[in-house]
Order: sequence, then structure tokens, then C-alpha cells
Amino acid sequence: MEGRQSAWRIYRESLPILVVSLAGGIFAGSVLGSDGMTAGFERFPGMLLLLPAFLATRGNVYGALGARISSGLHQGMIDPEFSWDRRLVNAVAASFINGISVSVFIAVLSWGILHVLGRESARLVELLSIMLVSGVLTSTTLIFGLLGLVFASYEYGLDPDNLIGPIVTTLGDVFGVVFLFIALTIAEVVF
Repeated sequence: MEGRQSAWRIYRESLPILVVSLAGGIFAGSVLGSDGMTAGFERFPGMLLLLPAFLATRGNVYGALGARISSGLHQGMIDPEFSWDRRLVNAVAASFINGISVSVFIAVLSWGILHVLGRESARLVELLSIMLVSGVLTSTTLIFGLLGLVFASYEYGLDPDNLIGPIVTTLGDVFGVVFLFIALTIAEVVF
């Protein structure tokens, strides 16, 4: 009977966030399909190549952060609050550095692949600028959003492990696309 109750709890806790995740995915898709985003992709060739990697790495980097925080909460090593805790600060700093580094790496790799294949590409400085702006904005938002949601779910008696995957995926897709759109808009003005 214990297994059935555990399965029901996981289902009960996961279903609402999966519905929110679905709505977030539809929103992110509508932003991607907007005229402004399409114009940005045409203005800066290569953006379409780096988009899937950019969105996927948001989930990878911040999913790991969420798992670390959740484990720390379960073990009593981290308190569910925004306070100066060495473990929490180190995990957040490492995730932020990883998120920005990966964004820069994606820009350089995409630019290099396009040049090796002889395909049209935006200048490296343009791709780097776009990825740096969107990476910093997304990383900052994901860190605080993820921490807030994980702490709140833990305080309300929910298991953060049941929620981290869909939360990170949704936040990463929605804010990744929105901030990429903002970065493209800024880049069109600057470049």
C-alpha cells in the first residue's frame, strides 16, 4: 500500500506543474513564431542553429542546481530561505558561471560550425553579444525563480524532486525565448 500512496503523491504533486509547463511551452512557441523573432533570425543567421542548444542547457545547468538544493533541503543542510549560506551561495555561483560559460561556448561553436560548413553566419561578436545578454538575463531569472519555487514547495510540504524537472524546463523555455528575443532586439539596435 505504501508504494501506491507514494505513486499517488507524486502524481498529485506533478500534474498541476505539468499543466503549467504545457502552457509555458505554448507561450514560448508563440514568441518563437512571432514576426520579431523571425526577423531576428533572418538578421542574425546562425541563431536558429544555437537556439536548441541554448534552451537545452538552461534545463541541464539549472536542473542540476535544483537537484542540489532539493537534496540539501532533504538532508537539512540548506534552510528553505534566501539567506547567506555557503553551500547555497556556492551552488548558485557555480550554476551562474556554468550558464554564462555555456552560452558563450554555444555562440562560438555555432559560429565555427557554420563557417566550416560554408553557411551564412552573423559575425562572432554579434552571436556572442546576443548569447551573453540572453544568458545573463536567463541565468539570473532562473536562479531566483527556481530557488523561490523550490523553497515555497518545500515549505508547503511538497517534494521539490517531483517539481524540479518541469519547473526548470518551463522556466528555461519561457524565459530563454523571451530574453533571446530581447537580446535580438538590442542587437538590432546596436549592430
